[in-house]
Amino acid sequence: MITVVGTGTGAPLPEEVLAAADLVVGGRRHLDAARLPEGAERIVLGPLAPALDAIERYLDKERRVVVLASGDPGFFGIVRALGERFGPDRLDVRPGVSSVAGAFARLGLTWDDAVVVSAHGREMRTAVNVCRARPKVAVLTGPGAGPAELGAALCDGSADRVLVVATALGDLERERVERVTPAEAAERDWGPAVSVVLCLDEARALGPVRTVAGAPPAPSAWALEESAFAHRDSMITKFEVRALALARLGPRLGDLVWDVGAGSGSVAVECARLGAAVTAVEKTPDGVERIRANASAHGVDVRVVHGTAPDALDGLDDPDAVFVGGGGRELPAIVSACARRARRAVVVAMAALDRVPAAREALVAAGFSCDGVLLQSSRLAPLPGDVTRLAATNPVFLLWGTRAPALHEGEAQ
Repeated sequence: MITVVGTGTGAPLPEEVLAAADLVVGGRRHLDAARLPEGAERIVLGPLAPALDAIERYLDKERRVVVLASGDPGFFGIVRALGERFGPDRLDVRPGVSSVAGAFARLGLTWDDAVVVSAHGREMRTAVNVCRARPKVAVLTGPGAGPAELGAALCDGSADRVLVVATALGDLERERVERVTPAEAAERDWGPAVSVVLCLDEARALGPVRTVAGAPPAPSAWALEESAFAHRDSMITKFEVRALALARLGPRLGDLVWDVGAGSGSVAVECARLGAAVTAVEKTPDGVERIRANASAHGVDVRVVHGTAPDALDGLDDPDAVFVGGGGRELPAIVSACARRARRAVVVAMAALDRVPAAREALVAAGFSCDGVLLQSSRLAPLPGDVTRLAATNPVFLLWGTRAPALHEGEAQ
């Protein structure tokens, strides 16, 4: 049997468990804080494979193994690796208070509505995008993915976020819980003792009562009616087009989506409602304000960049997916610029037949497989006399390019 003990957040170590151990495995700070029995072998965790091999040798001899871990070892912790190697039935897990629970407790905040994301040993962009999209996020940090790196990534376009950096939770002498702006976090050397970072929109930190913990459920409806958005002279992506565009974009929590030539921002808002972080690029000042108003009306975060593509795309983080809804004569250059940087998909909506070949060529040249349709729909419309006719909408060409699976591997969520 392997006894896995969660420690490091103030809970005392079970002396009776340690006293009977033949092998104790853990981080150096956990081992230094424990009173180990004489004769017990200790292994400082570094690479996991040698420690697992040593544990197996002890188990084969029916000797007692104790593994010390931080907080709740079943929450993004070592229980996964031990369970995969030895089976859950050989584990006796004694969880402590997780760093996430401890940090929220220090703030007096509930966290059933928080999203928890790990940047420890993982690509940091997912954590950054979740922080951009959700108002209450806990980030488990690691080397090269700490408060400074997170703050630097959030400096631009996340002015309403505050970072709460929890250091050495449970250590009465060293524990610190500090509120800083992303810019302030980026300028600090935080050292190796950071337990967790909370990213909060404090105006929305007290969310509604929840039944299901974590990220909110997906919206019950999408491809909303045009009347759900403020727009100018019907200059808005129609809901039939939006429905297929969303299906091809596949926005989800952890993704970054660009809406280029955003107009009213209807596609941007819908992607944000589905969980993605979104950057909308719009060249007209009134369009910029309209996008912000629509995002606010639907309770989502959309970063709005006022500028003309493709130049306005410089300096933006690479997206997972892009919707191009405008462009005029610059459309081929815009599609090319987006396709060079998109990780998964680019979707282009066009009213003009003449622009389809160039847009398709730009997608193919960037290594995408390309497909598309001409969308023509007729909506039910009332007529006098309590009868109904069909009212045709303007036809729209929708092209989409997708990267081959061998060229893009999605992150495990």
